[in-house]
Amino acid sequence: MPNLIDLTFKKVKQENRPALLTYTVAGDNSKKKSLEILKSISYYADILELGVPHNALVADGNQIQTSAYRAIKNGIKLKDIFQIVKDFKKSITQKPIILMGYYNMVYQFGENNFLNSCKKVGVDGVILVDLPWPENKKFANKCKKKSIHFIQLLSPTTTKKRLKKIINDSHPMNYFISMLSTTGGKLKVSAKKILHKYDKIKKINPKKNVVIGFGITEKTIKPLKKADGLVVGSAICKEITNSIKKRQNPVTNVTNVVKRLKNKIK
Repeated sequence: MPNLIDLTFKKVKQENRPALLTYTVAGDNSKKKSLEILKSISYYADILELGVPHNALVADGNQIQTSAYRAIKNGIKLKDIFQIVKDFKKSITQKPIILMGYYNMVYQFGENNFLNSCKKVGVDGVILVDLPWPENKKFANKCKKKSIHFIQLLSPTTTKKRLKKIINDSHPMNYFISMLSTTGGKLKVSAKKILHKYDKIKKINPKKNVVIGFGITEKTIKPLKKADGLVVGSAICKEITNSIKKRQNPVTNVTNVVKRLKNKIK
């Protein structure tokens, strides 16, 4: 059976629009609410990235850090995250879930144990921020055997020679980081410059799907809509924080944000 991520990109291309990828931190602001948010936003999002909370984040800015600390404080564990995915997939079978985290969580859990658990609950893809190519080749191959996409990160400073090697070696989806910054930073690069670099990446292998992330908000999403997919994370985590501060329901507020984002790229 084809990977759900591939089927989703096929579907959105037929609809002549990019895929909308959302990022939320698992367990924010509670295990129950985290699942409710995932279910609710899945009506508008095409692919759901679920962040594994970590206390020493590498590329994530304040908004995602705040979400991660809230989840850790609530005692979220990897087994709880697998349970959230399992419960989500019970009722929503056609939306792909990508787990995003760091290699040490995989190492501690055990690579085979981690991938077996992913397969069992229905995880469709994995992003490990601190496991770059070529060090990730062995693990990526293990993912492939389980029909789980290992998603490579591509940086604006990656050389053309290295880009070619990564993309030719990669699974069907890659993630292009739009700018040198942490997540949630203001988009410092024009959409034109981002797309110029993006086009060069796409030419290496047009069959591979490439999504753009970092600095994407309701204000910046529309000019980038020619991409295969666009990832929004910090804007969503910020909405959860604001909702908690205002004692409002984060499920409703976050869903409204995702709905507005979807309308901008239709």
